[in-house]
Amino acid sequence: MSNGSEHDLASVFAALGDATRLALVTRLLAAGALSATTLADGQAISRQAIVKHLQVLEAAKLVVHERHGREVRYGLDPHRIKEARAFLTAIATGWDRALDRLKSLVETA
Repeated sequence: MSNGSEHDLASVFAALGDATRLALVTRLLAAGALSATTLADGQAISRQAIVKHLQVLEAAKLVVHERHGREVRYGLDPHRIKEARAFLTAIATGWDRALDRLKSLVETA
C-alpha cells in the first residue's frame, strides 16, 4: 500500500471515528441521497453542524454532493467504502492465518 492510499484510508477511519458522522453514513446508506435539512430532522444538533460533519465526510471522499436547484443532496461514494472494506478484509485474513498457525503450533506441542 502506498503512502497516499494509507493517508486516504486514515482519513476515512478518522471521519468514521465520530459517532455523529458514523450515524450520518448509516442513514445515507439506508435512505440514499438526502439534504442536510432532512439529515438534521430529529437530530439533537443543528443543520449547520450536520453540514460541517458532511464536509469532513466529503474531505475523506466518503460522501459526494449534488445540487438540485436550491437543494444540495449528499450521498455515499461507494468506491471509498470498498477500499476501506478491502483493507479490513486483508487485516482479518492476516489474523485468521496467524491464528491458524498458532493453533497448529499448540496442537503439535
